[in-house]
Parts: sequence; structure tokens; C-alpha cells
Amino acid sequence: MKETQSLPYVPLAKTLWPARSLGRDLGLILLGSLLVALLAQIAIPLPFTPVPITGQTLGVLLVGAALGSRLGFLALLAYLLEGAMGLPVFAGGTGGLAKVLGPTGGFLLAFPLAAGLVGLLVERLGLDRGPLGTLLAMLLGNALLYLLGLPWLWAWLAGAGQALDLGRLLAMGLFPFIPGDLVKAALAAVLLPSAWRFLGKR
Repeated sequence: MKETQSLPYVPLAKTLWPARSLGRDLGLILLGSLLVALLAQIAIPLPFTPVPITGQTLGVLLVGAALGSRLGFLALLAYLLEGAMGLPVFAGGTGGLAKVLGPTGGFLLAFPLAAGLVGLLVERLGLDRGPLGTLLAMLLGNALLYLLGLPWLWAWLAGAGQALDLGRLLAMGLFPFIPGDLVKAALAAVLLPSAWRFLGKR
């Protein structure tokens, strides 16, 4: 059967595959986790921080927008489970439970929540239909990642005997990543509305 229109807007993936089934949902969850794993292989380590520049946040937010809040959340939960089991899906081809509990663990654990938030913004407001709306959804998703990731990074470093003041924390976990986040948000603001326009022409 087709997906019921219980929300004002249906995400892209559910529009392309409207017949809801367990197989469809599991397939989208797997594809979403694999997309994030693929983009996570784009990783640039920085010498002054344990947080690398990666492509995985772009995948997180795109998956949330394309799959919606429920499936986006589950896709990123599956991604975390894959990594915790040791599969090389995290940044730079790493994996393992120690990675989830390490200095970047707060960012990783925030992935399902960020995907769920972006998916909810799409379902409620249709923000992925236009560039400015998509840009806003991506920036809000990124903000949630930092809201959870930065306190975790501070606590982890403090536990390792490297307590930081706020300025140093932001210099290690926020400021170097803002340009890349803006580029990724802009890329999403091109990709998602373009996909909708192509779908409309079809």
C-alpha cells in the first residue's frame, strides 16, 4: 500500500518508493547508512584536534532529509551499530566501540538525532523543496551536532587531563569546521531542490 499522507510533506525517498513495506523500509535504512559510511571515508585529520574534517555530516543531513524523521533516525542508528561492531564505517575507515566512546563520540551519537530533526523539518515544513529552506534545515542539523558534540569533547578531554576553556574548545571543535559545513549545506541546497525539480518534470 502507499504511504499515508499523515504529514504535510512526504520526503524524497518515500515519494520515489511510495509503496510502504518492511522490505522498502529496511532497504532505505541500509542505503542511508551506506551513504554516510561512504562519505565518512572523506576525512582530513587536523593536527591540533581529535575531530577530523569529514564528509559524513553531509551524508547524515542528506539521509535525514531524503528518508524523513523515522527512517533517517533509524538509518543513522544502524550506522552507529555497524561502526560499534567494528565495521570500518567511521571517519577514515575506522570502527569499533572505542571510537563511539572516544573524543568524537558526542558527534557520532548526535547523528541519529540530527537526521531525525532534518527529516522532521522536511515532513512538517517541506524545507527541502527550495534552496533557502534546505540551507536552513542543514544549518539547524549541524547546530544540533555541535550542541551535543562539543560538551562531550570537553568532558572527554577533561577526563584525559586536558581541561579546556571555552575559547580553546571552540577552536578545537567548532571554528575550523564552519567553512566546510557551509560548503556542505550549500551543496545540499543545490542537490535536494534539483532532485525535486527533476522528479516534477518526470
